[in-house]
Amino acid sequence: MQLGEPSWMGEDHALVRDSVQKFIAAEIERYYEAWEEAGIVPREIWNKLGAHGFLAPDMPEEYGGSGGTYQHLAVVIGEFARHGYASFAGSMIGVHSGIVNHYILNNGSAEQKARYLPAMASGETVAAIAMTEPGAGSDLQAVTTTAKPDGNGYVLNGSKTFISNGQHCDTVVVVAKTDSTVAGSKGISLLFVDKDAAGFSRGRNLDKIGVHSADTSELFFDDVRVGGDAVLGAEHGGFAVLMNELPRERLTLAIGSLAAAEGALQWTIAYIQERQVFGQPVAKFQNSRFKIAEMMTEVRSLRAFIDECTLLLVAGELDTATASMAKLKATEMQGEVIDGCLQLFGGYGYMREFPIARAFVDARLQRIYGGTSEVMKEIIARDILGR
Repeated sequence: MQLGEPSWMGEDHALVRDSVQKFIAAEIERYYEAWEEAGIVPREIWNKLGAHGFLAPDMPEEYGGSGGTYQHLAVVIGEFARHGYASFAGSMIGVHSGIVNHYILNNGSAEQKARYLPAMASGETVAAIAMTEPGAGSDLQAVTTTAKPDGNGYVLNGSKTFISNGQHCDTVVVVAKTDSTVAGSKGISLLFVDKDAAGFSRGRNLDKIGVHSADTSELFFDDVRVGGDAVLGAEHGGFAVLMNELPRERLTLAIGSLAAAEGALQWTIAYIQERQVFGQPVAKFQNSRFKIAEMMTEVRSLRAFIDECTLLLVAGELDTATASMAKLKATEMQGEVIDGCLQLFGGYGYMREFPIARAFVDARLQRIYGGTSEVMKEIIARDILGR
């Protein structure tokens, strides 16, 4: 088995992998640095992703998808991450295809599925999920955005921040309180808001330290009126939807982290075999050899766990605590491995022209979004020890 190849990789998965590699060579490599400088990718890249089947590889064909399984999506995300394109792997495809698609498929009405899923598969519609607020990060029970009943619909007020795809999104699933008389997670609903809704506006494209080309925004809702058919899932049942989908979200992040570490390790192995120091390749020094051995052992060991989790998810058996373990371990390991790789590049590792430098700053986000490492530890501890 090659580094980065899942144990479950079959011929159909390999075809998807090869297709992503060709797409990267033709549509991304020569443009990515300019997109990083601009802080956003061109809108038409979403249509190209859709045309190649990368936005709905695990969606049913009746909704414009390829009819594959989660493993096919894992290959797409993993390949973009392995090549160092974190914006595509995480914030773009990871959110649009790995999260929102499945919220709608698993909880949407027939009308919502027909309206949104085919357009999301083609790239005609870019989707976002608006959870985080300025005063409520990983604690979704503390949301203050409200959607008050009004006739046969709702009036939405509030603001969200750190929203992936916020500048490009054509529709956004908003987490809001539809019943403010109850505490905590009760009374939370998910509602669709389309980009042309009166009272909906986007703030600035936020300036991040990494993953620059993935647009990340503030969103504002000022007396936004939506119909009763805008509720995704049951009214007041939004928190249950969020919790049910978290294992998929966190495993998707873990897959991206593992693949990014594998890619960085491959770059580093090639570099130290060519780079000369004191008259010999860096790869000849014991420190370099031992460090590579340690990092390779880490990624190969984690690959086995991530592959196990992937098969559990496909079988419908991945629980929240196990997915949290995968997210915690993979994202922490990504930071450690890429830091170790950058060190072996020496001064060149600190230069932005080398992909390892970008991978270093991009990796930091993985331990924050989708639930911080500290939140993952608390979830795991509760599963083991109780509250």
